[in-house]
Amino acid sequence: MPEAPGTIPHFEGVSAIADRYDGFILDVWGVLHDGVTLYPGAVDALDRLTDAGKRFVMLTNAPRRSAAVVEAMIAMGMPERHCRNILSSGEATFSDLVERSAPFYAGAGDRFIHIGPDRDRGLFEGVGWAETEAIEEAGLIVNTGPWEDGETVSDYERLLADAAARRLPMVCANPDLLVVRGGRRIICAGALAERYEELGAAVRYLGKPKAEIYDYCFRALPGIERSRIAAVGDSFRTDLVGARNVGVDPVLVVGGMHAPELLASGPEGVPDAQAMTRLGERWNVQPAASLPSFRW
Repeated sequence: MPEAPGTIPHFEGVSAIADRYDGFILDVWGVLHDGVTLYPGAVDALDRLTDAGKRFVMLTNAPRRSAAVVEAMIAMGMPERHCRNILSSGEATFSDLVERSAPFYAGAGDRFIHIGPDRDRGLFEGVGWAETEAIEEAGLIVNTGPWEDGETVSDYERLLADAAARRLPMVCANPDLLVVRGGRRIICAGALAERYEELGAAVRYLGKPKAEIYDYCFRALPGIERSRIAAVGDSFRTDLVGARNVGVDPVLVVGGMHAPELLASGPEGVPDAQAMTRLGERWNVQPAASLPSFRW
């Protein structure tokens, strides 16, 4: 049931809104898993949506190829049948680097420096660029996140300042600012990219909330009007703003990114209305509904 008249409707599970929609665009990290473990009830909710004839596609700001995301989710216990329509920002980045059709790449040459962990290196197989560790040799930065969990943006200040002084453009393969991995909050590529822009450098973001990445989702949900599609996510900045940008209903999972702010007071799992209003005003988007987690 909704919290109260005049507030954003808050429901205990997806079953309360399933009849409103024929298609769902689902965030992955923060909605289906925490980077380590699938959330309780997530597989059951997907099973029930499938049984009800609903279609869904998963859209994630993971800086890895889609196949790598699928592999990781199956290793967590996600049934393969639910992993048939997944697009990652890493996949979009791979295609962008291969095509190099955007004016952004003019003058970038063919050498790049990678900021990010070794686990993301599969992104560069077959892109046709050469990697270098010397910033003075690079024409481009590809940013997939911090090298190590637990690092902060300030740890990269000198590197970012040196690169900005050289006017190196940056591709950001994950616009998220942070994620929660196994209960621990960790910065993402978007946090580094945001600081790089503050230093006056150019950044190309690939992923949510950019409207272009949703084209894949609509191709995977043919024949469904946008008014009958919900985008379920845990981040105002990426998931909800992205939904607004493409004209689908944003549904917020309150137990994810914004949990410290939304769930600081009140009944367990029920978001604070004033905190919700503040976030909505900040990002100029209001959820069509909120859920404690992605469960039926």
